[in-house]
Amino acid sequence: MLRQNLLAIGIVLTAFFAFSQQPATTSDVIRQSLEHKAEMTTNSLVKQVPFENIGPTVMSGRVVDLDVNPEMPSEFYVAYASGGVWHTVNNGTTFTPIMDNSPTQNVGDIAMHWPTRTLYVGTGENNASRSSYAGIGILKTIDNGQSWANVGLLDSHHIGRILVHPENPDVVVVGVTGHLYSANKERGIYKTTDGGATWQQTLFIDDTTGIIDLRHSPENYDLMFATSWTKDRKAWNFTGNGNNSAIYKSTDAGETWTKVSTEKSGFPTGEGVGRIGVAIFNDNTIYAIHDSQFRRPDEENKDEQRGLVKEDFKSMTSSEFLALDDKKLNTFLKTNGFQEKYRAQNVKQMVRSGNVKPIDLAKYLEDANSLLFDTPVVGAEVYKSTDGGKSWSKTHDGYLDGLYYSYGYYFGHIHVSPANLNHIYIYGVPILKSKDGGKSFKSISANNVHSDHHALWINPKNPNHIINGNDGGVNITYDDGEHWIKNNSPSVGQFYAINVDNEKPYNVYGGLQDNGVWKGAHNAREDKRWQQTGQYPWKSIMGGDGMQVQIDTRNSDIVYTGFQFGNYFRLNLGTGDRKFIQPKHTLGENPYRFNWQTPVLLSPHNQDIVYFGANKLMRSMNQGNDWEAISEDLTNGGKRGNVAYGTLTSISESPFQFGLIYTGSDDGLVYRTTNAGGTWTKLSNNLPKDLWVSRVVASKHKKERVYVTLNGYRWDDFGVYAYRSEDYGNTWIDISGNIPDAPVNVIAEDPENENVLYLGTDNGAYVSFNGGDSWEIFSKGLPNVAIHDMVVQPKAKHLLLGTHGRSIYKANIAPLQQMDDELKENPITFFEIEPIRYSRRWGNAWSQFSEAYEPQTEIKFYSSSSGERSMTVMSQSGIEVNQIKVPVEKGFNFVTYNLELTEKGRKELMKADKDLDITKASNGKYYLPKGKYILEMEDARTELEIK
Repeated sequence: MLRQNLLAIGIVLTAFFAFSQQPATTSDVIRQSLEHKAEMTTNSLVKQVPFENIGPTVMSGRVVDLDVNPEMPSEFYVAYASGGVWHTVNNGTTFTPIMDNSPTQNVGDIAMHWPTRTLYVGTGENNASRSSYAGIGILKTIDNGQSWANVGLLDSHHIGRILVHPENPDVVVVGVTGHLYSANKERGIYKTTDGGATWQQTLFIDDTTGIIDLRHSPENYDLMFATSWTKDRKAWNFTGNGNNSAIYKSTDAGETWTKVSTEKSGFPTGEGVGRIGVAIFNDNTIYAIHDSQFRRPDEENKDEQRGLVKEDFKSMTSSEFLALDDKKLNTFLKTNGFQEKYRAQNVKQMVRSGNVKPIDLAKYLEDANSLLFDTPVVGAEVYKSTDGGKSWSKTHDGYLDGLYYSYGYYFGHIHVSPANLNHIYIYGVPILKSKDGGKSFKSISANNVHSDHHALWINPKNPNHIINGNDGGVNITYDDGEHWIKNNSPSVGQFYAINVDNEKPYNVYGGLQDNGVWKGAHNAREDKRWQQTGQYPWKSIMGGDGMQVQIDTRNSDIVYTGFQFGNYFRLNLGTGDRKFIQPKHTLGENPYRFNWQTPVLLSPHNQDIVYFGANKLMRSMNQGNDWEAISEDLTNGGKRGNVAYGTLTSISESPFQFGLIYTGSDDGLVYRTTNAGGTWTKLSNNLPKDLWVSRVVASKHKKERVYVTLNGYRWDDFGVYAYRSEDYGNTWIDISGNIPDAPVNVIAEDPENENVLYLGTDNGAYVSFNGGDSWEIFSKGLPNVAIHDMVVQPKAKHLLLGTHGRSIYKANIAPLQQMDDELKENPITFFEIEPIRYSRRWGNAWSQFSEAYEPQTEIKFYSSSSGERSMTVMSQSGIEVNQIKVPVEKGFNFVTYNLELTEKGRKELMKADKDLDITKASNGKYYLPKGKYILEMEDARTELEIK
């Protein structure tokens, strides 16, 4: 019953696919989804609604791969995890996206055959992160992205590595990582000798083990090493190791494979083997980096412990606790941030009474982050083989602490310099280099280098020249890491959440993956001039993985936001003050569980009231200074694992009634209270089970109305789950309609027209004009990218989309808000045109060497049919000053008019008004003078005013 991801658009046509007469396979379902979305895009009523990318760019986004022209290293391609592939020919000064017309922006690896400029893109990110989106197999272009062909492996979901034969672009070997959250057969190693027309699976290990790294010897394509990775990701747990994680070798260009990491080889084997990366210097010298999940042995001679630590209380008896020295206990309590009410005498009394046990002090300090980082595993280790992989030995003594922390599954690459077999590079949170074959390492993280590294290229002709890709974009060094250049012009921010205020101009706020929380004016110019002024128009207001944002409507300086797992603050942006506001459980109570994206909400009835989602709903009546739980556990109680689960994901309070509140959880539960938490009613009994509640939204238009969306991404379920209720959630109406398969992240009401809804999925943005019965897809200026959040700025009538991979997009939705039955029937309906201020700059340049300034205005109208039309521009007295041929699509149209008038029109205007003098601009054109003009198309008219 698993429905598969569409992740497609436009150019994916039936020519790419030959349908079989066999029963529908998973790949067939994907093909059908691709075609469905392409057809829907072609026929959409809103396909002409233009979206503008407003950035920001400076923080960039996660890079997964680089491919550099070996003859001209100032030209290279950068692959972003969920932001597509970008091309530069000027050493990263500027980049051009080449996948905007492709079916997806999700990338795991790229490989360019430079002699023929054949580019293969393995879709679906190879890292197993919370937002590593699935792909649709291998895409191929021979014209730098002008057109794309899908050449197979549709059900692979995630691609680890692509190796193209240096002498033949049709010979390709691919390491397939496979599904992230479920078992599947299309994983392992595949080879094609006909450019992707057919594929042969040359290595299959099992349905939960894929290939995460694959390399060939620099001078010998026949010699390859591959690394397999057994992993099991669930919403509540991630296991990144297993018996089948290993190293394989091929001597016949990937036709056959032999496991070389055997028990006799010296490389670790068994259940604790995690992600492995390889680097090949030559046929004999190979390096491997291993994320060892084997437990560290207890140290025989522990350092003398000074003071109490959390672990002490896990095995301590009550009598031992009561015998503790009060001073020593108070030191522990104070230094670990226990509330003032928890001091030695108070806590001892609680233990005496039996209300609290010593282990509760340890539990009090544990949350999703601390439990994750407390994992006592070996972690990163580097191995080397000098006999072609037959034997391996560790290069260093001790542990490489501070490289992976607990996130080894997120990294896992190693590189060796083409010029020196002892010069190697490894990376995780920092990037390290070794000049002695891995015996010792030195950090080369520096200014302008973001943390969390994923890609590296070393110039074989100048090994001090290195290009690095990380969670913050692209960095370049020419002195082996001593100094770095930041190359972050692409708009590839990975937003989790966005919001807006009501200032003029209004500001946009957003939380990003690994890049904190930022604020900027919606109309801020996104260009390079900020480097001259030193003032980038967006400002960072919080670090970490940026999450949800709430802005006090009375004072926009007061902002509530934070980072992962509920670490939220109340900020005063005017004074710089900040206060940590995460609610804390009571000693003796189980710790609260906070989602990675913890929901926060300011009450629409009183901006001092803050709601906060743990596994219970928390409420503060005084801006987060004090908290109380106003519910019991509103989840299924969590599951044992290393990821916080059984948490609230969405909160909404009705604007019609204080205390009418809805919550949604990551395990599929929806609850309602009508009395501010006095009692709660479960509303999800008739909804699909277990899925992540991505949104619950109380209507602004009708008190009884509420919306819910569910997301199956964490089950590898790509179905569309969207619902509306007209009776407070007691019954639900399916409003998924005609939306192509893709997990749903967000639904939002239009503030003016109750029939208009907006919806964002992992692969696009949609609008409904009939309350969700049917949907239209947006596409103009908007690539196929994950839409994580959307918000409407009501005064400006702007729809803003927070994407996870292409930053933020903005569109004017004033025409869409006017949609009704009459509009749909009229041949042409014009929408209001904003007055334009006349300027003598029109058609002129400030210098003979500069381009002339060309004015323009946007003519917006709705047409009930398609075809070419003539639009006449007339003065108020009826003088025709221009006539423009306009290509019209059925639906909403946005036509740009440059305010030019014809020679004949100029003469007629000057003849009618003897005082009028219309001179030719320096670009040879005449422009409309001040006045009011009539625009006419068929029988419809509208007014254009130039002031």
